[in-house]
Amino acid sequence: MYPTVSINKAEQLREALLTSREKTLEQIYAKTYPMVVHYIKQHGGNAEDAKDVLQEALILVYEKVMVDQLTLTSSITTYLMAICKNLWRTEYRKRSKFDSLDDYEVDQPTDETLADTPQQTKQLMQYMEALGQKCKDILVDFYYHNLRMEQISVKHQYRTIHSATVQKFKCLERLRKAVSSFSYNQFLN
Repeated sequence: MYPTVSINKAEQLREALLTSREKTLEQIYAKTYPMVVHYIKQHGGNAEDAKDVLQEALILVYEKVMVDQLTLTSSITTYLMAICKNLWRTEYRKRSKFDSLDDYEVDQPTDETLADTPQQTKQLMQYMEALGQKCKDILVDFYYHNLRMEQISVKHQYRTIHSATVQKFKCLERLRKAVSSFSYNQFLN
């Protein structure tokens, strides 16, 4: 038997959580999970993503219930689904943004491009130096030493791979911006 909580029943949910928290949460989870997994699979995720999102939503609801800040105008499953949809949209946007950064392809150098003149090399190094040591090290580690983002995040003491990826992207954008101000023909001459 799953708890059904309507407009006037938020206090009943609170009471159920106080008396048998684990059982109540398991029942709500069991009833809501199939809907969440269906939604997330249809929107670019998988079952593991659905578990994570639903657990996060349950924590949010639980915290609101415990501090008496929850006002339900629908069933608890409808309310949780709305939270899960919002959480998933946010997560999906983040992933899409940073997956595209990791998928960015860099042209492999050819013999022609490797035959840079000393002037071209000097100019490029000036741009790299202007970025600062941190950015220079990250870009060199990624593009020259072919380190993976996991290795770079550890080496440069970032808390997450995501943070290292964002920093690499910012550094690359700064380099692009600096190089773009220098015309292509000037760079070749």
